[in-house]
Amino acid sequence: MNSTSQESRHLGVHIDRAAADVYAYASNPANLPAWAHGLGTSIEKRADHWVAESAPLGRVTVTFTPPNDLGVLDHHVTLPSGETVHNPVRVIADGTASEVVFTLRRRPGTTDADFERDAAMVTADLARLKELLESA
Repeated sequence: MNSTSQESRHLGVHIDRAAADVYAYASNPANLPAWAHGLGTSIEKRADHWVAESAPLGRVTVTFTPPNDLGVLDHHVTLPSGETVHNPVRVIADGTASEVVFTLRRRPGTTDADFERDAAMVTADLARLKELLESA
C-alpha cells in the first residue's frame, strides 16, 4: 500500500426494519450507549457536540452529520490525543428492510491485530443495533 492510500473495510448488517426507522433510532446520539459500545458506554450533549466515555479510547468528542433524508450517519470522533477520525456510515433502504454500512478506515500505524479488533467491535455494534431494532 502506498503512503497516500488508506485501507478501508465496509462492514454491514441487514436489518428487518424500514430505513427511516433505523435512521431515526441510529441518528439519535442518546441511543448510542445501547448499541455502539465501541464508541462509548455513556454520552452527553455539550454545545454543538457530544462527549462519550469509551473504555478502549477514553473520553472522546463526537460530532455528527446534521439530520438528513439520505441515510447519512457520518460522525467525527476526536480522540484524547487530538486526532480526529472520520467514520462514514450509511442506512440504505432494501425494500421494506434496510442495510447499515460502516466504513472502517485503517489509521496510520494501526497494526493488523488492532485493525481486526476494531472491525470486530464495529461488527458487534452493528449486531446489537440489529437485535435492538428487530426486537422492538
